[in-house]
Amino acid sequence: MKNIIYIFALYILTIGGIFAQTASGDTQTTAPEIVRVEAAPDKGFLYPYYLFVPKALRDADNQNKTRSLLVLPNNTGKINDDLAFHEADVKKRIAQNGAVLSEMNLTLLMPVFPRPAKDSTVYTHSLDRDVMTTDRKEYQRLDLQLAAMIADARARLESEQIKLEKQVLMMGYSASGMFVNRFVFLHPEMVKAAIVGAPGGWAIAPVGTYQKKKLTYPVGTSDLKEISGVKFDLERVRKSPLLMILGGQDTNDAVPMGDAYDKRESELVISLFGKTPVERWKYTETLYRENGLEAEFKLYPNATHQMTKEMRDDMIAFIRKHAL
Repeated sequence: MKNIIYIFALYILTIGGIFAQTASGDTQTTAPEIVRVEAAPDKGFLYPYYLFVPKALRDADNQNKTRSLLVLPNNTGKINDDLAFHEADVKKRIAQNGAVLSEMNLTLLMPVFPRPAKDSTVYTHSLDRDVMTTDRKEYQRLDLQLAAMIADARARLESEQIKLEKQVLMMGYSASGMFVNRFVFLHPEMVKAAIVGAPGGWAIAPVGTYQKKKLTYPVGTSDLKEISGVKFDLERVRKSPLLMILGGQDTNDAVPMGDAYDKRESELVISLFGKTPVERWKYTETLYRENGLEAEFKLYPNATHQMTKEMRDDMIAFIRKHAL
């Protein structure tokens, strides 16, 4: 099961811990900057989300200046039917990351998406195929729910004279790296730049076929229009710079587990691209390069699924490069 794969992805190893590793000081001082926004089904999102807004952005000197919004999809690494479990994790990560976010004048959005135990094959935190096709309303199209949250956050902040770029920055690691990778392909017009970290053993391919085999979502893009309603826009994806990172000893692999991918997709990835995440990495890099994506691939030879200081430094440098 997927939860077995990711259960060892502890707080500091997943995306929420990136900034926490470099932040210092009392995290309680960030509390006034954290805003919880209730679920708003009428606006398109069934779950709450959290915003971190640095205090400095509310100062008169900073009003009406355009700023970047960083979006981090949540990822607890565990299944649990209690939404409060996932919400507690989101609150902890935002509080930990406050110092560095404030230093960069970055506004942060984190959704509180569920990851159900009773419907464990619906791998919500990775934006898997089931999320795109399920009849269960509570899990449907979390990509669109996140897009609605982003629109709501923009409107809320603009009412406070805090202007945000039209496009967002995104960052994810492990399951949330899968979510970010797939979100970019589904909604490239929304994403200025993104970091995709250790995306579950396979990053979605920017092609619909390979060696005459049909690559369905999330292996590739052959049926992206059928499941999303929108044709895959390769030209637009090419405009979003990507930082793709993986540990050279990372064996954390969602592909063969049976719930992250169905049997056909799992067998397809393994037969075409290799048995391990590292073996497949070179195929992903080749496919992204041959199809003109602006993607930098970094393989850290001695790293496992644990995020290293070098990884964190590279990710923060990437965000600084693309943030306003």
